[in-house]
Amino acid sequence: MYNADNRSKLLQIARGSIAFGLESGRPCLPNLESLPDGFRKTGASFVTLSNRGVLRGCTGSIVARRPLGWDVAENAFSTAFKDARFTPLEAAEFPQLLIEISLLSTPREITFINEADLLDKLQPYVDGLVISAMGHKATFLPKVWENLREPRQFLNELKVKAGLGVDYSTAGLTVSRYRTEIFAEPVCGQG
Repeated sequence: MYNADNRSKLLQIARGSIAFGLESGRPCLPNLESLPDGFRKTGASFVTLSNRGVLRGCTGSIVARRPLGWDVAENAFSTAFKDARFTPLEAAEFPQLLIEISLLSTPREITFINEADLLDKLQPYVDGLVISAMGHKATFLPKVWENLREPRQFLNELKVKAGLGVDYSTAGLTVSRYRTEIFAEPVCGQG
C-alpha cells in the first residue's frame, strides 16, 4: 500500500507526462534518482482517464517490466494519446481530465477443472483477470466488476474482448488473477 504522499506523487507523474505529451508528442519520464525507492522498482500499472465521468481512455501494463515511475508516465501518455478506442487528447480537454491509477500485483495463474470450477474460484470486486488463448489476450481490472457483477458475465465479456467469443471453451484458456491498489485525483469540490 502506498501512502497519500506517494499516491499524490504518482498522480503528478501521470499528469505531468500528459502535459509534456501535449507539447512534445512524447511522455515525460521522471529522473529515477529523484524518485522514492518504491518508484524505482519494477511495477505494473494502468492509467484510466475520464472527462466529466465519461471514460476517455485506459491502458497499462499487466506485467512489471520497468521502474514504476516510468511505467505510470508511459501509461498516462499512452492512455491520453494512443488508446485506439479514442482520438488523441486535445489541449482543451486536459483541465477536465480525472486521472486514476491502478497498481497491479503480479498475476498468478488459476488452475481449474472446468468453467464452473473457474467461476467458483473468482472473487468479484477483488480479482482482475487476464485470459489468453491462441495468441489472443485480454484483461479486465477489478473495477470492471462494478458493471459486470456476475462471474459468468465477467468471464464472457472478457472472452469477447480477447476476440475469442462467448462460446470459447475454458479448456483452451490460460487464466491469471491479480489484485490492484486504485487511487485517483480528487474531484473538484471533494477531497
